[in-house]
Amino acid sequence: MPGLLRGVARTAVVAGTATAVSNRVSRRQAGRWAQQDARYEQPPPAPAPQPAAPTQEVSMDERIAQLQQLSALKDQGVLTEDEFAAQKAKILGA
Repeated sequence: MPGLLRGVARTAVVAGTATAVSNRVSRRQAGRWAQQDARYEQPPPAPAPQPAAPTQEVSMDERIAQLQQLSALKDQGVLTEDEFAAQKAKILGA
């Protein structure tokens, strides 16, 4: 009888070890597959651009005031000639 018990115990230990190793291998392989899937997943689509806010019409008096401010900044040396020209074009094109 002790030989039979020893054989059953050995079988249980071997089966338990095999199950533990098998589970660990399965988890590791599932992790690798998840990493591969993550590489091939498409990124979520970018959100749709927000519609531009309606532009308000700027009166001529406001444009003249803006141009005078720009001219004063240029005279003070804050703006270069190129920066002044770019802002002037932006104001007049608006």
